[in-house]
Amino acid sequence: MSRSEVALLLVAVVVAAIGYVYAYIPDEVPVGVALRPDNEKLVSDGATLYTLHCAECHGENLEGQPNWQRRDADGYLPAPPHDETGHTWHHADELLFRMTKYGLAELAGGGYKTNMPAYADVLSDEQIVAILSYIKSRWPKNIRERHDQLNQRASR
Repeated sequence: MSRSEVALLLVAVVVAAIGYVYAYIPDEVPVGVALRPDNEKLVSDGATLYTLHCAECHGENLEGQPNWQRRDADGYLPAPPHDETGHTWHHADELLFRMTKYGLAELAGGGYKTNMPAYADVLSDEQIVAILSYIKSRWPKNIRERHDQLNQRASR
């Protein structure tokens, strides 16, 4: 599969996931989910939770796994980075929350192959927000600003 085909496939999966999120996932997400990367206590809690639940796959420094854009022999994508080199910051807060709470397989549907678990039965909503706030707190200022703009557009 060529790089352009992989990129097109990733875009299609993201678009499908977004559509599914808004059409089929119950509205159990707190209204106005917003990450709070400037809240020191929340970010500190998020760092601890990230280490316990996320770092094994996504890396201690949010670096992800090698070749994260290429499926392995079994059809799974390695864990992507959550730093500025990945695509995490391309998604609005609410979608990031839903991906974490419900898992990618539930959002994408259609037997989507992923090793990313759902955390609905593991983490509270506030713990998910803490982890995501920690991740965002690590992004450079320009990436955080772009993510803030994306959230403004998504809330319209």
